[in-house]
Amino acid sequence: MRQLFEDDACFVVDKPSGLAVHRGLSRERDTLVDRIQAERGGPVHLVNRLDRGTSGAIVIAKGPAAAAELGASFAAGDVSKIYLALVRGSPPDDALVDHPIPRDEGGPRVEASTRIVRLATATLEASPLREARYALVEATPRSGRFHQVRRHCKHLGHPILGDTTYGRSEHNALLKDRVGLARLALHAARVAFASPAGGLVDVSCPIPADLAEPLARLGLLADVLAC
Repeated sequence: MRQLFEDDACFVVDKPSGLAVHRGLSRERDTLVDRIQAERGGPVHLVNRLDRGTSGAIVIAKGPAAAAELGASFAAGDVSKIYLALVRGSPPDDALVDHPIPRDEGGPRVEASTRIVRLATATLEASPLREARYALVEATPRSGRFHQVRRHCKHLGHPILGDTTYGRSEHNALLKDRVGLARLALHAARVAFASPAGGLVDVSCPIPADLAEPLARLGLLADVLAC
């Protein structure tokens, strides 16, 4: 598990796409929690979570007190989180999506907002689909809700590629065939927060090859690196 940061209170690791954070209702034995426990030989105190298909930075506390403090910061919106996503179509240059969604799966809808900024747009030549444009966006959620970035991209009318729940299967299949995108095109690229150990932590997470290569084939990787 690649580590991005560590101090006396917490550490940040790079979760790959396709790896569940914890077992949940499944019986699988290979999860982020299992891997970290095997490496460190102790309990894991998750501070935030990422969907199985999402890659990127995830924060782990070293003890329950640090976990409680960091959890309160996340809940209060005092943590900055920036995601990169490849979406269908060409969204507005800068949009604030203010749309209630559940805090947890199956829960009541609560207020949630995400700023979505279009970074670049590419056209897939000779596409058999009516919409041939795809955009690279930066999403900054101002709260932490269930599937927030994915739901808000869909609400904006520009679902994330590779999303089998909120996206379109024909676009997912086409991008897999044409540019090799075989995962959810969502990456937690940066997280910044005040550490219980003192000081501001600001961690960037490089884009993994399974997302960087499809972006490069679309001509969008240079736009990511320029951000």
